[in-house]
Amino acid sequence: MKPYRVLLYYIYTPIDNPEQYRDEHHRLCLDLNLLGRVIVAPEGLNGTVSGLTDDCQCYMDTLKTDARFAGIDFKVEEHDTHAFKKLHVRLKEEIVNSDLPVDPLKRTGIHLEPEEFKKLKDQDDVVLIDMRSNYEHTVGKFKGAITFDMENLRELPEHMPEIAHLKDKKIITYCTGGIKCEKASAYLLEQGFENVYQLHGGIIKYGLEAGGEDFDGKCYVFDNRLTVDINKVNPKVISTCYRCGTPSDRMVNCASAGCNNHIPLCEACGWQYEGTCTDECLHAADKRVYDGTGYYQKPTSHYTPFLGYVSRKRSEAAEVSR
Repeated sequence: MKPYRVLLYYIYTPIDNPEQYRDEHHRLCLDLNLLGRVIVAPEGLNGTVSGLTDDCQCYMDTLKTDARFAGIDFKVEEHDTHAFKKLHVRLKEEIVNSDLPVDPLKRTGIHLEPEEFKKLKDQDDVVLIDMRSNYEHTVGKFKGAITFDMENLRELPEHMPEIAHLKDKKIITYCTGGIKCEKASAYLLEQGFENVYQLHGGIIKYGLEAGGEDFDGKCYVFDNRLTVDINKVNPKVISTCYRCGTPSDRMVNCASAGCNNHIPLCEACGWQYEGTCTDECLHAADKRVYDGTGYYQKPTSHYTPFLGYVSRKRSEAAEVSR
């Protein structure tokens, strides 16, 4: 058993004072030595964090004792080390950027557990639709799934004409951990699709609980692993090296900071071209040092992981002055 855990989760639930809770949640993560990314919004909580097994268990137990978060479904993976280098707990308007005029707490697609999805996905009247970004499904997707050439979920309305002829089908949406599908499936219902389902817990949960059968390639993740294996039954590489065209499911971010393209790049080309996707990027002035991983931590000059403690000290000082 590996010593660390990676937790992926989300929950749509009203948070009345999200700024205050952001600080509280940040202190919790600091106290438990967790690293990762957490988004707090009026509509809920979304996060991916890593830490030692006991610390992660305490984190999950603490959240579930809060009535607002009792229904969180954690996807738990083993890992050798931290999957992140820093901690970010951010306040945003949405827990996943979409701008879609829907409320998943009022209406969304029917949730399918992994085994239910596995039984239903190959039926003749079923269509699988990938709700992730183009670079994500380039490296991995379900066999036969429809994909969109979109950068993010905000572009979903532009792709509706591509599936308008499928309104008489059973539609199953899927994404990495399930969060995008809550809004995407709700939007499909608003657009007149009647039989809409979603893979509960996403690709990650399907791999953990149902073996990942028929998921080709690897699943892109937003930590320093970049991709993870899903399919333990009939795995297949579907992506090719951006530079040489050989089969490769090894994803990197282009070393040119101005480009930062998400691409498959074989190990040989990675070293030969210093982690870049083009010769222009290879000679770019903003090229970052390639260390073989192709993962680069975003600058955090506008944010400090000690903000929570600063806020707590201010609060304590205010109490003393009263």
